[in-house]
Amino acid sequence: MNIGIDMMGGDFAPLEAVKGVQSYFEHNTETSVHLTLIGDTAAVSPYLSFLESYKDRYTWVPSTQVIEMEEHPTKAFKEKPESSIAIGFGLLARKKIDAFIGAGNTGAMLVGAMYSVKAIEGVLRPTIASFVPREDGRFNLLLDVGINADCKAEHLVQFAQLGTIYLERVLGIASPRVSLLNIGEEEGKGNLLAQAAYPLLKEAAHINFIGNTEGRDIFLDKADIFVCEGFVGNIVLKLAESVYHIFKQKRKLEDTFLDNFNYEIYGGTPILGINAPVMIGHGISSAKAFHNMISNIEKIVESDLIKAFQEEFRQ
Repeated sequence: MNIGIDMMGGDFAPLEAVKGVQSYFEHNTETSVHLTLIGDTAAVSPYLSFLESYKDRYTWVPSTQVIEMEEHPTKAFKEKPESSIAIGFGLLARKKIDAFIGAGNTGAMLVGAMYSVKAIEGVLRPTIASFVPREDGRFNLLLDVGINADCKAEHLVQFAQLGTIYLERVLGIASPRVSLLNIGEEEGKGNLLAQAAYPLLKEAAHINFIGNTEGRDIFLDKADIFVCEGFVGNIVLKLAESVYHIFKQKRKLEDTFLDNFNYEIYGGTPILGINAPVMIGHGISSAKAFHNMISNIEKIVESDLIKAFQEEFRQ
């Protein structure tokens, strides 16, 4: 297995990216995973000494351009073909690597995915999903969390299908419970989108739809998957991040439930519904986050998730 990494992506790159790779190698001595590191040689070379003991476990691919966080995604991706993001997606499209991760410009990562490996045939809109902590120590899946602010009912059904397959194949959760995030539990509640999506979800094959759930249920054992449009999902995700920041980082409250709000343990957000594994990291990704991104994308590749998606939407 060969995983590509954008070493220039993120506010603290390339140092934290290198330290994340080092940490992954130190904790995975028996793995056969090979890493392809992509970045500006001059910027990264001062830190490559950290990887001195692991020269046979990675390949260095130089880039001469960087897509900055504030750049327009589509314009930057087209005009910077020698950027670490563009080179990474080029390698992915040519199957030189099996997966690609990065914590750089989120829009450019999404554009790169759609231009290079493209959406799976039959998938109307790829989605991004995020884990949210549950009170019992486990995790629920929330999707979409940002790339599809305006949706149709059919999109929400596909999000449910993608989320179901992801939990089944990657985490081994049999028949995960799917819910529609709404303003009330009763059928018929919600805006026009929710009202249109409910009957479609109810009739959809291959998903275990349990009905509506409310915002107060997200951190409970009410469902495994919460489906919503990206506008709502992103607000929920950012609210969860603020809970962690206020109570853990500012007020120094010690609690195992709060610990699970830390973005670092998830590594990144997978793009579901495209023809290759891609994971996007938080812009402030630390070494721990990069380490966990590598570990989590490794599980996705091992699960043959993309093939499962393709088979589902070929029907």
